[in-house]
Amino acid sequence: MDVMVVGEPLAEFSAPAPLTEADAFRLSFSGDALNAAVAAAATGAHVALVTLVGNDEFGERLIAFAAARGVDTRWMLKGDGSTGAYAVGADPSGERAFAYMRSGSAASRMGPADVARAPLAETAVLLVSGITAALSESCAAAVLHAARAVDAAGGRVVYDPNYRARLTGAEEAAAALEAIAPATALMTPSCPGDSLPLLGTGDPAETARACLERGARAVAVTRGAHGVLLAGGGAAPERIPAVPPAAIVDQTGAGDAFAGTVAARLALGDPLRDAVRAGTAAAAVNLEGQGGTGRVATPREIERLLDARTPGPVAP
Repeated sequence: MDVMVVGEPLAEFSAPAPLTEADAFRLSFSGDALNAAVAAAATGAHVALVTLVGNDEFGERLIAFAAARGVDTRWMLKGDGSTGAYAVGADPSGERAFAYMRSGSAASRMGPADVARAPLAETAVLLVSGITAALSESCAAAVLHAARAVDAAGGRVVYDPNYRARLTGAEEAAAALEAIAPATALMTPSCPGDSLPLLGTGDPAETARACLERGARAVAVTRGAHGVLLAGGGAAPERIPAVPPAAIVDQTGAGDAFAGTVAARLALGDPLRDAVRAGTAAAAVNLEGQGGTGRVATPREIERLLDARTPGPVAP
């Protein structure tokens, strides 16, 4: 297995207007875990999504949706509870609002025994997030179990803090980050979105330092249009420029596309810097689509975008 993603896929109802005004929604399927898994699979990596879906029509459609996009669905199992969903109002300026309908969902009932069924010891890269850890105490335990198992077996763990105030408090999310950091090969906090509530800083260098001090071996601090600050991994800190998108339709899923692509490229043998550069290109393409999986970068698109940029390092 190249990449394994643990998390909750969701039915997505997206609108091109704020939720306070929207009266028409487009049905798709998203959620950070699904977005990342689809992006990773698009690179050509063998990617599995480990989750529980409801024994309902949306659960069936989610499994079919993932399979059609190259994701291994053997560990997308049906469980008690419904399939989770959310509504998102998108604004071209980048402002987004989410309304979640996932309380008591099947995926929120995942625990260590559910992830232990998957071949963790044979996984090159595990991708997990703070969103999954925030769903329930059992999900937090599942994330930590999976990370420690993959790390102990010699695989690499990528952790995206992905803080959502509507799901959890900052103190709880910070504790989850601290617990998983020692097993993490790469952490991908956003700055200031994750860094301010979880680490108490809006400075990218301080954010990277805080993650490394907690035990992460490398950190890619994402800063939107300002690019990524890459630190750790045995190299000097480096600022990697963002790839400008052709258009910004919706920011939903851009960070997931980044994390999924980085995880896949690491599993396929890319050096860390090259994997992060590929992630910035995938995120730029994702911005052009509506919803989390509305626009997914192909390997050819990623290479074309990277070839158009100067490859030399930039001082932080």
